[in-house]
Amino acid sequence: MEFNAEQIAAYLQGQVEGDPKAVVTTFAKIEEGVPGAITFLSDIHYEHYLYDTKASVVLVNKDFQPSKPVTATLIRVEDARACVARLLTLYQQTMSQLRVGIHPQACVAETAQIGKNVYVGPHAYVGENVVIGDGTQLYAGVVVEERATVGENCILYPNVSVYHDCHVGNRVILHSGCCIGSDGFGFAPIEGGYEKIPQIGNAIVEDDVEIGANSCVDRAVMGSTYVRKGVKLDNLVQIAHNCDIGENTVMSAQVGVAGSTKIGQWCMFGGQVGVAGHIEIADRTRSGAQAGIAGKVRKSDQVIIGSPAMDARQFARCSAVFKNLPELWKDVNDLKRAFKNK
Repeated sequence: MEFNAEQIAAYLQGQVEGDPKAVVTTFAKIEEGVPGAITFLSDIHYEHYLYDTKASVVLVNKDFQPSKPVTATLIRVEDARACVARLLTLYQQTMSQLRVGIHPQACVAETAQIGKNVYVGPHAYVGENVVIGDGTQLYAGVVVEERATVGENCILYPNVSVYHDCHVGNRVILHSGCCIGSDGFGFAPIEGGYEKIPQIGNAIVEDDVEIGANSCVDRAVMGSTYVRKGVKLDNLVQIAHNCDIGENTVMSAQVGVAGSTKIGQWCMFGGQVGVAGHIEIADRTRSGAQAGIAGKVRKSDQVIIGSPAMDARQFARCSAVFKNLPELWKDVNDLKRAFKNK
């Protein structure tokens, strides 16, 4: 890879400030910049690194105004973080060679329909009446069970499992250990133990979804569990049976969503958020890490935190009171003693 600042600016529709012929051959974090590297600045907390970085080119937002002289060449763009993502994607595409073909140690059923330019790795299993779309990559140990479908240009990393009758859309990325369509947690208490409730539905993952390592999307008891278009789930996320996760919602690690919950579009959940079952959460709800959402969230565009989750500003006020509880408790006891001695 070798480009100059002028070429990069043209690709990103940005403006060069400095040497347009500055050459870039690699990427680096701004605090670890080296000559020939391109980096970016989007968080103002990292601004102090800009004035010392050895990187040749730095992407910055158009409205950024440096407080000191900058030796690196700047490229001003609308969104530095989004633009570096575009460059990294381009770099990955140029460096990665898609694999094609069925490995001799793979097991593919005769009734399976395999598209063009598909890769099926060693020890992968593709079951009866499975459909695999064009350009999809199934790495080592992937299992796609009977009557399941996987769309075009997907990547299923090692040891991903797609259970029977489940559907995965186009351009989906499933990371190692991810499981689509495992049984939901359904058990009926009976004398002496629990009776398993059969989970006869399926799970549907729509287009442009990415799901992290060791995350699970359970199949429905009846009907379908949905992960809608554009959803991004981190590692170790649990989506229970009959949930419906709205378009472009994102969830950080260890989020757990209980059964039959409907989550709106463009929601954001921090790490370890827990969501109760059989509730609805409005569009563009943003939930802080470790929040416990126990009831419906009816108002959209809301930031909530705490357990039980509440409006972030109210939580901040409650936290201020909580920190002062020992002093308040002492004051109350002093008043009680004073009143008792009168």
